[in-house]
Amino acid sequence: MKFVFHYKSSFRFCIILSILVGLSLWLSRYIPDDYFDNVVSPILVVCTATVCFVGAFIVYKHSDGLRVRKIWAFTMLIWGLADGAYILFWMISPMTVMNMAAYQLSNHELLIAVLLSWSLLLYPTEALRPGWLTVKNALWQLLPMVALVALNYVVPFNMAPIVTLYPLVLTALLLNHVHAYRTWCEENFSTMDDIDVQWILKYQTMLALAGIVFLYMCLTHGHTRGFTQLWLMSFTFIYSTEQILFRRDPWEMIRKDEKASKQVAEPTESNAEYRQILEQWMEKEKPYLDPEFRLMDLTKVLPMNRTYLSQFIHAEYGCTFYQFVNRYRIEEAKHLKLENPDLKVADVSAICGFSSPTVFTRTFISVTGTTPRDWSKTATNTP
Repeated sequence: MKFVFHYKSSFRFCIILSILVGLSLWLSRYIPDDYFDNVVSPILVVCTATVCFVGAFIVYKHSDGLRVRKIWAFTMLIWGLADGAYILFWMISPMTVMNMAAYQLSNHELLIAVLLSWSLLLYPTEALRPGWLTVKNALWQLLPMVALVALNYVVPFNMAPIVTLYPLVLTALLLNHVHAYRTWCEENFSTMDDIDVQWILKYQTMLALAGIVFLYMCLTHGHTRGFTQLWLMSFTFIYSTEQILFRRDPWEMIRKDEKASKQVAEPTESNAEYRQILEQWMEKEKPYLDPEFRLMDLTKVLPMNRTYLSQFIHAEYGCTFYQFVNRYRIEEAKHLKLENPDLKVADVSAICGFSSPTVFTRTFISVTGTTPRDWSKTATNTP
């Protein structure tokens, strides 16, 4: 299956953020150790704690009953409490953030590091696979680390490499859900605006960079590298909160569609008859011109539930609902360009139900193998 997703903006985001992290690591070498421990670090930790507490309050207040937003609010609350505890201990007894040359993290501190890393994976897990994240499954994820900490008391060994690698293992397991999520989106929606998995990949990139910075800080024994770690986490929480608040929950949208639609247990007519009904409706009513056209809208003419509708599209047209709808949109765009050669790409994309000219051009190339401009020139020159 070929997915038509916009990777350019995500790639640009990852490159720019990686460059900023690299510059920050380079600049951190010029921060005096004492100044970092006594001034820079406390200020950044206070900022992060403030961002987490305020963000948790805002997200929870505007959760709209969505479990995924409540989980993100819970994650920020955990980090806010951890940073608040650090500030409290620092005020009682000023201490170095982490001098790896002279200071070895205890088993309890290593376990806390794993817990904080694990909490950052709660949101993407729920966003990609809602309902899977139960208390039981969450505890199973943590069980290996708890067992290792217990084993370390019996047979002492260096846990630092495992602490660094274990979150990466959880991340790799999480990425298994990405393909399934993409497929599900294409099977139910005709536009990927605000529901595309690219946001999850951006989020994972920020977490990966934070993990790399932490590892680099440990290997170079330079605790001032924590400057990059601290501002990067603040940026992650601020940027993620903004994205999550304005990101639509596709799972909730489909649940509402299913409740509002009239469904039957199984099809009562043959696929050939349903295909004829569907194609006549698509050509006459042109529902695909609506950017918000969804799979469940087909229940207006096909008395099937969502599972049967998806299977029907796959069986009869060999594609997902997203690809099926875009075929009609592209044909409509061709028709418009032939009738109105001077019509701009932006106008054509808007009329045909595309969310933007960029999405229209990308989809046009995917379907026809050429750009709208080149196709228009060829079509107008053909006798």
